[in-house]
Amino acid sequence: MDKHTIMVVGGAGYVGSHMVKDMLQANYNVITLDNLSTGHRDLLLGGKLIEGDLGDTTLLNRIFSDHRIDVVMHFAAYSIVGESVKNPVEYYRNNVAKTIELLDAMVQHNVKRFIFSSSAAVYGEPIEVPIKEEHPSRPTNPYGATKVAIEQMLSDFDSAYGLKYVSLRYFNAAGADASGKIGERHNPETHLIPLILKVTMGERNSIKIFGTDYPTRDGTCIRDYIHVSDLTQAHLLAVEKLMAGGESAIYNLGNNRGYSVREMIDIAAKVTGKQIPIIEDGRRSGDPAVLIANSDKIRKELGWQPRFEDLETILRTAWLWHQNEANHTKNLL
Repeated sequence: MDKHTIMVVGGAGYVGSHMVKDMLQANYNVITLDNLSTGHRDLLLGGKLIEGDLGDTTLLNRIFSDHRIDVVMHFAAYSIVGESVKNPVEYYRNNVAKTIELLDAMVQHNVKRFIFSSSAAVYGEPIEVPIKEEHPSRPTNPYGATKVAIEQMLSDFDSAYGLKYVSLRYFNAAGADASGKIGERHNPETHLIPLILKVTMGERNSIKIFGTDYPTRDGTCIRDYIHVSDLTQAHLLAVEKLMAGGESAIYNLGNNRGYSVREMIDIAAKVTGKQIPIIEDGRRSGDPAVLIANSDKIRKELGWQPRFEDLETILRTAWLWHQNEANHTKNLL
């Protein structure tokens, strides 16, 4: 029996590169489409790379004509909240307009299975915590609004064209592959765990805490962190669901528990054995006090079970990756 072929759009990025690795290990053929604007060629551990843009209709038509694609996975969104507020046109252009071109090309070539990388940003300020999938979608920034727009589009494409999809709403992706070969690399870096670890490695002087007067156990924001390899396992289950003829669905992906910023810093200090200087600053606009997932739905329906639920374990995998990355950089100098 021939292997199924998965097209991973944005497969050279953080989550995408972990997805490519795990899809290859699961014995799928993998084609990565990435323009390498934020992705990295060296994070791809196999499969075929096509360098190009998800909005390039000529390229998309060629790919779908030349390859029998069974499932398309989409990881190619711009995803920095603050940047989306300052420059919404680029976010709507890349995240929404280009996704329309991708979905249209899929329909034209009768490719009817789609896995979408969505976000907890669709919920905005939570009415209740933990957050279930039925929670109203009221995003507080353009990034979240683009995710809502695409989820609505997917529902409409399902109704009109029979395109089946699974939308996975991530909470805070974290950690790195246990091998230490691939991990999180952004420029500029905006995510909390890499920023903390850069302090422990001497690349930054301190870590800022934005807001210390929230109504939480220690006054700092609480977030739900999910290991990147647990994310990819959920995607694999979603592929299996669609390949078996399953209906479209939306699922939260989180660990159903939250850690505060101070707790995160304390655990990072324990893992690394380093002091982490802190600067306390004011709240950032639009930062909810608590964001915790209720991911019971995917556990029940698809049998998803996270393997890296403990934050210390998540941080240890990130620490291994960042040390390897630093050593590799030194060897190049």
